[in-house]
Amino acid sequence: MKRSGVLLLGLCLLGAVSCDDAAAPSNLPIVLTANLAPANEVPPIANAESSGRGAVQVTLNVTRDGTGAITAGTADFHFQLSGFPATTTVVGAHIHPGAAGVNGSVIVNTGVVAATPVTFSDGVATFSVSGIPVPAATLQSIVNNPAAFYFNVHSPTNPGGFARGQLNRTL
Repeated sequence: MKRSGVLLLGLCLLGAVSCDDAAAPSNLPIVLTANLAPANEVPPIANAESSGRGAVQVTLNVTRDGTGAITAGTADFHFQLSGFPATTTVVGAHIHPGAAGVNGSVIVNTGVVAATPVTFSDGVATFSVSGIPVPAATLQSIVNNPAAFYFNVHSPTNPGGFARGQLNRTL
């Protein structure tokens, strides 16, 4: 048993096998999630849109080269919101760089805009879109440190966002 451990350690040092806890890089989808809350916005929401909550799932479909670096990819988004006023309209939904408490500019846009908003029915809104192109460097940054990015949704009442959550890798 000790010999096999020494052999494995030697192979690791030579780079012959992967010895980290993570699986070898692959082209399998990477799944990120976030719980969306008005209290997570900066500043926190204090108007009628402060009553709801939601969740987002972002699936990153990546292509990697032989070294494991991401060379291309797309993102699929699915979010659900509930508990907000029935008149709430989502006019933007994006990924931004920024740790909790820090605002950042849009780096991945879902395509939701004022001209094609997401509306609520009985206090619930859902949205799904697939195949949003994302630059390889942006994908690599998100995969390397998902918590340094957040997803939020925007409304006419709260154009800076009314529900936000930090991304977390789940798969």
